[in-house]
Amino acid sequence: MSEVEEAKIEKKKNRGGRNLTILGVVTILIALVATTVSLAIYEVSGDIYLDRSRPGYLPDEEEVSEENLDEGAYDFSQTGEINKEVLDEYIEKLQVEIDAIDKYAEPFSGEALSDERLGI
Repeated sequence: MSEVEEAKIEKKKNRGGRNLTILGVVTILIALVATTVSLAIYEVSGDIYLDRSRPGYLPDEEEVSEENLDEGAYDFSQTGEINKEVLDEYIEKLQVEIDAIDKYAEPFSGEALSDERLGI
């Protein structure tokens, strides 16, 4: 081969590496833009608030207020002893729920899930 042909082959090799680098950079930029746009849509649409399973989720201030708290709800302490007083308190709270269910004529029928009973 002549020196001219070898020079042409060397130029093509250099161009190929440069083109591959440009392709990689453009691909990364497109991925970053697409991810940014999709996360912005996710937040603006409000769907981010539906995903309550994500770690560190904190509800909005208007979601947590004294009016929104369910006074009938009862939770065991996650740390602490389970003794007779705690169990008696739990049974007392549970009995309120049982009494509410017993008010229905047939609590386990299909009617229990009717729109009227669910308040829909």
